[in-house]
Amino acid sequence: MQVLADLGLLDKAEYIPSPNADLRPDEADLSLIVVHGISLPPNHFGGPEVEQLFTNQLDPKADPYFEMIKDLRVSAHLFIRRDGSIIQFVPFHKRAWHAGVSDFNGRPKCNDFSIGIELEGTDHTLYTAIQYESLAASIKAIWKAYPQIPKTAVVGHCDIAPNRKTDPGRYFLWSALRRMLESA
Repeated sequence: MQVLADLGLLDKAEYIPSPNADLRPDEADLSLIVVHGISLPPNHFGGPEVEQLFTNQLDPKADPYFEMIKDLRVSAHLFIRRDGSIIQFVPFHKRAWHAGVSDFNGRPKCNDFSIGIELEGTDHTLYTAIQYESLAASIKAIWKAYPQIPKTAVVGHCDIAPNRKTDPGRYFLWSALRRMLESA
């Protein structure tokens, strides 16, 4: 797996452009990777709803929960399904709208300098082994394309918005991800 540097796209990902992105204040300022968890409707996996949310095509009448989020304009760079397949919504050199109000080591507005990776899951379910494999391979490809991102700067949404967010949740196995990232 590799990043096509001129496009800012992961070569093994399906690309579905999201309108919920814009230019970064400094395109070269990438220094953080944020891991998220998402399921739509909540606790349901495998449907098209996350793609619909990230492309502003979610039908608010399809589920009562969707009425509450119908005005959200959000995205992530990558979305990794439970089967390990990857969808990219925003090129890495652009700012995806994934972190919201956030702070990393005293630096606010994490969207400005981070790459957001959503995993299909919840705070109270285990993620799949193939998701960890896809996540680790994606992070390694990102590190290779953007060597300025510190190896220690891979965090959860909960770490940059602790009073607001809990994902990827207590069942996310950080130790497993770290082992995979340390292996060749």
